[in-house]
Amino acid sequence: MQGYHAKKPIILAALQIAAACVLGIVSASGQTKPPMSEEVFKNIQVLKGIPVDEFMNTMGFFAASLSLNCTSCHGVESAGDVARFADDKPLKQTARKMILMVKAINQGNFAGMRRVTCYTCHRGGERPEVTPSLAEQYGVPAPDDPDRFEISEDTNQRLSADQVLEKYIQALGGAEQIAKLTSFVGKGTYEGYDTDRDKVPVEVFAKAPDQRAMIIHVPSGDKITTYDGREGWVAEPDTPVPLMALTGQDLDGARVDAILSLPVRVKQSRSQWRSGTTAIDDRAVEVVEGFGTGQSPLKLYFDKNSGLLVRMVRYADTVVGQVTTQVDYSDYRAVAGVMLPFKWTVTWVDGQSTTQLSEVQPDAPIDRAKFAMPAAPAKPRAAQ
Repeated sequence: MQGYHAKKPIILAALQIAAACVLGIVSASGQTKPPMSEEVFKNIQVLKGIPVDEFMNTMGFFAASLSLNCTSCHGVESAGDVARFADDKPLKQTARKMILMVKAINQGNFAGMRRVTCYTCHRGGERPEVTPSLAEQYGVPAPDDPDRFEISEDTNQRLSADQVLEKYIQALGGAEQIAKLTSFVGKGTYEGYDTDRDKVPVEVFAKAPDQRAMIIHVPSGDKITTYDGREGWVAEPDTPVPLMALTGQDLDGARVDAILSLPVRVKQSRSQWRSGTTAIDDRAVEVVEGFGTGQSPLKLYFDKNSGLLVRMVRYADTVVGQVTTQVDYSDYRAVAGVMLPFKWTVTWVDGQSTTQLSEVQPDAPIDRAKFAMPAAPAKPRAAQ
């Protein structure tokens, strides 16, 4: 995102919009019903009826499409007074009109399918360009984005998806060896937008099947992300949304992260797969794309020589467009006979974070409660 390092990331400020937070309503089945955006944030007029995590993804989509941050739309006053996020600033009013305009374009011209979004015209700028750029037309074209790589029907001289995934399992140590590793606890450092790029301690817990927790020890408390095999949550201090339930494709993304922690069941993460080849920074990679009914596309990129996973790309839909989460893996080391990445970098529409493990304890006993819904941290005083 243009100006990312110079601007406060949108999620940190946008989470301060609300003056009160509804944590959730327990249904008759015992499941927690996540609150909708209008139950948590004030003065919601257009983006109603969507869960809080989708609302935050929508804010990230706006930020990435226009290269703006929170105060660009909500005003500089909002940086010091959370109540001011509800003010109707000119850009916020324009954004509402644009949402309705884009929806009308898609409904009137594309049978309601999303073919036009904010990014279609803005392309990272506050104002859409109306005059073609000769510098762009005759200049050196930007390199192809491997995240946008589309697999063609040409299957000549490439491995099938099954072969690529099997090559990956063998590169890790083999299915039998991976199955023996039933859990691990990792410790190291984390740095990102939520730590102001400072390195802070982090703990990662993984347990078969498909359970994962990550605890980031930020100065204001612990930021905790958990997935118990069915449900997932994010608990974060100093926000008026201290406990956010993951829904839809965000929940599916937490499941994928858990599966890739102990990846013997990686093939089961999607019902269908197809394969192709591309490059990341001139590095040849084999790509498999997984998809299926009710599942968002998932792309896995493997080093063509080693067979190890170097990138995962997954997506989450919002009411205005699709947001991308990219995870790059490196620094593979053997743990109980299984190659595990000790470093990964997560990039999405509103920031980037890096986790570097220094130690991993294999087959560590982990209480299942570690993966359960975390306790909600206290809300910031201004949001009480």
